Amino acid sequence: MSRSIDREGPDRFYVITSGRSRGGDEALDSVTLIVTESDPTPGMQSEHARILQMCRRPMAVVEIAARLELPVTVVRILLTDLLDAGYVTARHPVTTGSATVPVSPAVLEKVLVALHNL
Repeated sequence: MSRSIDREGPDRFYVITSGRSRGGDEALDSVTLIVTESDPTPGMQSEHARILQMCRRPMAVVEIAARLELPVTVVRILLTDLLDAGYVTARHPVTTGSATVPVSPAVLEKVLVALHNL
């Protein structure tokens, strides 16, 4: 009787990440866009090569995880490897709002006056 191998078990994730539980770049959130900067090289880990092929156009971390059918935490570790080696770049989402772009009280007053005039 042959034993089936669980492709999604923790042993597989351990092998894929070389036993690491965290990537070095904790700034990779789920919506960070990843873009390939070079082609896969011979002997490269298959998951790394698949990421490079997928990300010829910008792709979010969460989408990469979905397509690879791997947990986002595992994909972050793989992406950190690729970032450190210069194979990919990360484009972090641009945030706007009062927390990052201060608005002067004068501008807010003008907006309020304009709204009252409507």
